[in-house]
Amino acid sequence: MFDKSSWIRLPRNVLVGHGVLDRTVDAIEELHLHGQPLIVTSPTPRAVAADRIAEDFAAEGVDPVIIEIEAASRDSVERVIERARTVDPGYLIGVGGGKPIDIAKLAAADLHRGFVSIPTAASHDGIVSGRASVPDGDVRHSVAADPPLAVIADTTILAEAPWELTTAGSADIISNYTAVADWRLAHRLKGAPFSQYAAALSEMTAEMLVDTADSVLPGLEESAWVVVKALVSSGVAMSIAGSSRPASGAEHLFSHRLDQIAPGAALHGHQVGVGSIMMAYLHGGDRGMWRNIRAALESIDAPTTAAELGIDPEDIIEALATAHDIRDRYTILGDGLERSAARELAQETGVI
Repeated sequence: MFDKSSWIRLPRNVLVGHGVLDRTVDAIEELHLHGQPLIVTSPTPRAVAADRIAEDFAAEGVDPVIIEIEAASRDSVERVIERARTVDPGYLIGVGGGKPIDIAKLAAADLHRGFVSIPTAASHDGIVSGRASVPDGDVRHSVAADPPLAVIADTTILAEAPWELTTAGSADIISNYTAVADWRLAHRLKGAPFSQYAAALSEMTAEMLVDTADSVLPGLEESAWVVVKALVSSGVAMSIAGSSRPASGAEHLFSHRLDQIAPGAALHGHQVGVGSIMMAYLHGGDRGMWRNIRAALESIDAPTTAAELGIDPEDIIEALATAHDIRDRYTILGDGLERSAARELAQETGVI
């Protein structure tokens, strides 16, 4: 008897394009959200977008509460939760890059409130996914949360964000290639649940970035449009799968381990991009995919070497040899690489 079922939770409104920040209030009204909004942001995104949103709400007779956070941490999440308990908001809005959006997402889940995502940088696929990553001491946890009810991504703002943030988002998408390869491997060898539809969507998203990498250029709204649509698609793939598998494999374990070894040395997206080069080599050797990934990253000025990441080559070796211990998820790393094999891998791919 067929008894399979699934519950796919997706954003109900996704606005992407020129000037859509001005439609924030209308987009939220369509969600039938009620009560006072609590806007979670940080100093630069506040000046760029959050204050504008607050003014638009005020013009409609709604007085939002704004809270600024400085760091991505569990303490920041607790601070938002405490503030929310004093004002009892109807819903939360995350405005900014990875930090405000992930913190708002986790706080909203704890408070059982709706959440709206308004990115000011196309830096990672967390803008639409049901996952959040916040450091706790020297460990970065990726935890499940509800996906946003709406995503509002204004390309006029995204195009003006620091270019390195856009290249980090692009690299994060390109790394979907190896994430899906690991997912298939885990399905074949360990019986891990697998969604062909989610895998195909994730791979298509990565392929779109690789094929158009030479046209992703700084300061262009069209480039911001391409990258943010890819980030949205990647987040949707995770929602369909019910896990981060379509966008997180050994390259993410490598990045999380680097965060422990060399905290703050490089952006997450850049680290997973470099990790993806090496994991693609392990999956395919000299069959070319790792070279295509490397070429695409080079085309958008994303790092492809330890030196460009600003990370000591020995830290790369350490991360490769120990990344498999980060979480119980089967990948191409298996039960770990010998350090000699890790060194050879990094040298063969030009990472060190």
